[in-house]
Amino acid sequence: MCGIMGYIGDENATDIIISGLEELEYRGYDSAGLAVCDGKEIKTVKVVGSPSGLREEADGIKGKIGIGHTRWATHGAPTVVNAHPHTSQSGLFTVVHNGIIENYAALKNELIEKGFRFKSDTDTEVIAQMLEYLYNGDLKGTVGAALSRFKGSYALAIMCRDYPDCIVCAKLSSPLFAGISSGCVYLASDVSAIATKSDRIFRVNDGEIGLLKKEGLKVFDLDGCRIRKSEIKLKSAERSSDKLGYKHYMLKEIMEQPAAIRRTLSEIIGETGRLKFKGLRMTRAEINALDHVVFVACGSAYHVGAVGAYACERLFKRHSQAVIASEFRYMHPHLNEKTLVIIISQSGETADTLAAMRIAQEKGAKVIGIVNVENSTIAQECKNVVLTKAGREIAVATTKAYSAQLAVVYALAIRLAEADGAISRREAAELVEELKAIPDKIEAILSDAEKIKPFADIADQSDYICFIGRGVDYCAAMEASLKLKEISYIPCEAYAAGELKHGTISLIDRNSLTVALCCVDELKSKTISNINEVKARNGRTVTVSTEGGDITVPDAPDLFMPMLEVIPMQLLAYHTALKRGCPIDKPRNLAKSVTVE
Repeated sequence: MCGIMGYIGDENATDIIISGLEELEYRGYDSAGLAVCDGKEIKTVKVVGSPSGLREEADGIKGKIGIGHTRWATHGAPTVVNAHPHTSQSGLFTVVHNGIIENYAALKNELIEKGFRFKSDTDTEVIAQMLEYLYNGDLKGTVGAALSRFKGSYALAIMCRDYPDCIVCAKLSSPLFAGISSGCVYLASDVSAIATKSDRIFRVNDGEIGLLKKEGLKVFDLDGCRIRKSEIKLKSAERSSDKLGYKHYMLKEIMEQPAAIRRTLSEIIGETGRLKFKGLRMTRAEINALDHVVFVACGSAYHVGAVGAYACERLFKRHSQAVIASEFRYMHPHLNEKTLVIIISQSGETADTLAAMRIAQEKGAKVIGIVNVENSTIAQECKNVVLTKAGREIAVATTKAYSAQLAVVYALAIRLAEADGAISRREAAELVEELKAIPDKIEAILSDAEKIKPFADIADQSDYICFIGRGVDYCAAMEASLKLKEISYIPCEAYAAGELKHGTISLIDRNSLTVALCCVDELKSKTISNINEVKARNGRTVTVSTEGGDITVPDAPDLFMPMLEVIPMQLLAYHTALKRGCPIDKPRNLAKSVTVE
């Protein structure tokens, strides 16, 4: 959520910052702004809406050092006044900030009592004002002193009028990267904004303060001691952002799913067909001792976790559950060394998921992280890490990362079950072969994608859409509902099909649509009965099944069906949103990576 971009070098900072902010649009935004120093004064420009609006507003502003920001509102409405950057009372400090300062209200009252006047409703303005209040001429020392006052999370880029050749950065629980090239230094909250520009890239870690000058980067701890940084290595996929001729990134990423799954499985399945997890450091004895599996995630990743819970319950034969990360800590979970907590996050930076991981580690649970970004915080902090190989995903609505995560949780459930003896080596090998066949079956669905368009017409004409399913079909229904609502803005819900008559059926009328996912053979007849109940009340219906449905998908073992039935649902969401003229890659109010709680 939100995006930070900074630059210092020989070129015009304004153009570079705006281009970088446009690269970060997929993280979500409702306003944008930049501040550029021309060597004498810092000029600030802010707009509501896309960062592309800065091109006109900032025309004529030139300088060789600057910072910029795309804001996703947490404190205060999306207005020009609340947009970043924020300046201190005299204009001495200018700040952009990702995260939340949880004690900002108390600090704001303290500063007001000392005569400071505030213009915005944001927590970020407190940072700028606190810096001015504490300033003693020592920039790095002042920043360190201010950081000690803040509770919460932050990634900061700071400019000071007295230091026109320097940007200061700092980080706590919110991502930040610095990139170095010949004669210039970049700063960004997402490595994608600086990947193609930088020769070397460094991750700023929690509790570090960075000083960026044209000559390079110096990093210190909060005690002022110099830290030597190691550069991070990027894969070519992390540097690519080409649509390759597709109208939208989402459609491109839907079509890339077979390749994403194959890449992911190729890292997990050895030449002999046996499963091998390079980042999994758990012994057979530790696996055998487990008595409880908890999947923790948010959004689509939570839906992956719900499938994982079914898979572990059935194959590993342990009590398994999926918990929404933002609720996990408030359950006061009973965890110990016999609990396996599986953390799932595409970005590896999701704030609630990261907090849940740390709680699980503190309580002594075994923890496995499933992430798509190798240099993410979860990947760095988690002892056991499994990387998906989906490649960079730009559309806010996840598709290929979701499918790659599904492939991993299935493979992980098989691996745990085989290691424990819950299934035989032969049974494991058969399941692995079925899993390897999934990408070909997805390609078959995608080769006939046009058949989904008529159903998008029905969805577009519906006031309310209900997705139903039983077992793992219900898990896929949750993901189908989320995809459609987040990019088409049509009110959608997902229900376990058996719950339909426990209240939800009152919403059914001729203007509603019920989409039934009924691909699990043993449960199909029960879900069909629910569909008949909807039809009896004049509701419109669409069924997804391996045979006899309005939409058909190839057959596979029941447990693996979500990987197939979700594909036409992604296409349904895409074509419905396209028909409605929605901004498919960047839906309103949403962010790709949710880095605040």
